[in-house]
Amino acid sequence: MSMQAAAPLNDNFCGVRNKAFKAGEQIYYTVYYSVAGLYVNAGTAVFSATLERLNGNPVYHLKGEGRTNPSYDWIYKVRDLYESYIDTASLQPLKFIRDVNEGGYKKFETITFNHNANTAVTNKGVFKVPDCVQDVLSAIYYARNINFNKYKAGDKIPFSMFLGDDVFNMYVRYLGKEEVKTKYGRFRAIKFKPLLIEGTIFSGGEKMTVWVTDDENKIPVRIESPIVVGAVKVDMMSYKNSRYPITALIKMRD
Repeated sequence: MSMQAAAPLNDNFCGVRNKAFKAGEQIYYTVYYSVAGLYVNAGTAVFSATLERLNGNPVYHLKGEGRTNPSYDWIYKVRDLYESYIDTASLQPLKFIRDVNEGGYKKFETITFNHNANTAVTNKGVFKVPDCVQDVLSAIYYARNINFNKYKAGDKIPFSMFLGDDVFNMYVRYLGKEEVKTKYGRFRAIKFKPLLIEGTIFSGGEKMTVWVTDDENKIPVRIESPIVVGAVKVDMMSYKNSRYPITALIKMRD
């Protein structure tokens, strides 16, 4: 990965207060995989948020865990764990842990953020980072607090991300609102495309599409993306302890 210039300071990714999730929230997903248009149940993913303390300060401990089902491990085994400790007031990441195994590619890294000094410390050194920089997992929860009503379809909402000792210019492209039918049910949804960093599974660019509930929770209910071979579709299957009732749900699947 090559170093890129830091993204400009963006009010939408600075100073936002959490209004979308609460400690205790858990969201469960099924991952469907397709090679020739037929989707099969290939794995699971779980996202959770708990309230803890880091260096004496209250933080949300975010976890994102993904794994392929054992029957598909021979094709492409995935055992991923992402963790982020974020400040409860500013939602800025303080510590990030990535422990992944994707098709035999293994990576473990820990990043400690110092927002006063604008640095990120890894096992490879100290790196300068811009204000309001995000990590992979904190960016997901931060994006849930974007007020999409301020934007029109096609608008880009920029932010910066630190990953693999580099700062990347990223953005979320808002695509508008629509109804989406998932394995869980039919939802009123906000649709957007996040810019992706090229990696072991996903190619870079605006290939992924995300639908989140068009309510105060903004819970992701469907994600679609091509991958190195084939495509994946991820559907929210159940949840616990959402901050608000899921009013965007129109009808549960029969």
